[in-house]
Amino acid sequence: MPQRTVLAVLFDGVQSLDVTGPLEVFAGAETCAPGSYRLRTASLDGAPVRTSSGLTLVPDAALAEEPDPHTLLVPGGAGTRRPDPRLTDWLRTHAPRAERLVSVCTGAVLLARAGLLDGRRATTHWAYCDTLARHHPAVDVDPDPVYVRDGHIATSAGVTCGIDLALALVEEDLDRRTALTVARHLVVFLRRPGNQAQFSAQLSAQTARREPLQEVQRYITEHPDADLSVEALAARATLSPRHFARAFQAETGVTPGRYVDRVRLEHARRLLEDTTDGVEEVSRASGYGTPEAMRRAFVKALGVAPAEYRRRFHPAPAP
Repeated sequence: MPQRTVLAVLFDGVQSLDVTGPLEVFAGAETCAPGSYRLRTASLDGAPVRTSSGLTLVPDAALAEEPDPHTLLVPGGAGTRRPDPRLTDWLRTHAPRAERLVSVCTGAVLLARAGLLDGRRATTHWAYCDTLARHHPAVDVDPDPVYVRDGHIATSAGVTCGIDLALALVEEDLDRRTALTVARHLVVFLRRPGNQAQFSAQLSAQTARREPLQEVQRYITEHPDADLSVEALAARATLSPRHFARAFQAETGVTPGRYVDRVRLEHARRLLEDTTDGVEEVSRASGYGTPEAMRRAFVKALGVAPAEYRRRFHPAPAP
């Protein structure tokens, strides 16, 4: 098994979790499969850097001293807003030599400044997608996914999405079982596939302004198996069904039915990923009623049936 060197680029104003999150994943994989990864960090001059949270990171070396790595990890952070021109120049010259180029959060901005994302699909933290697209029109910016793969370049969304991407890379390099073992040791709540949206149903919808509608949102999340018809929810908000439906959509940006669908799908996915409950039990607990209703919802939203979805997270034991 070849050893893959992962080199993380450090600079003043870097987001510490963009660095430590992915490196902890690769370090965990190295523990599971000794000899699989060699982890290195480097700054422009080899000097310590101060992160955006005030922590000091001491690199292993200067960037000029490091040989071309297998995986070059470019984190984000406040330091990407006005980066040292020498860093952009180094990336432009040396990043293409890496077998795999990975950015976390606004690290994609550094790659774009160096011209490395031109003509490619990429993502970054949702708050900076518009800025990235506006300043770098040659980049095909997709604001929705957790991470995007385009050839040997992978870009991820905000902060913890770098962990999701690193887990996917470990699965690609080694195997699914190792990636899942690392995820469990890190107590990662949900190992998200790349095409999953950056936000959960609760975060992607706006929080209602009025307390009765906020209470309805909480109730839906906590009771996905309850009667969540418009009539039942309207009664909880003490509104007529028509008034409730209009007010809910106006304040959250989605219809009550769409919100319920998203919550139930996420609840079912978590149960399939994190428990051994049967498909029939999961369908009842998530409010679908029957396995067939849940199967239709999964195929429509994810393109895969519940049983196959579970196999992705719980592969059969090796013979």
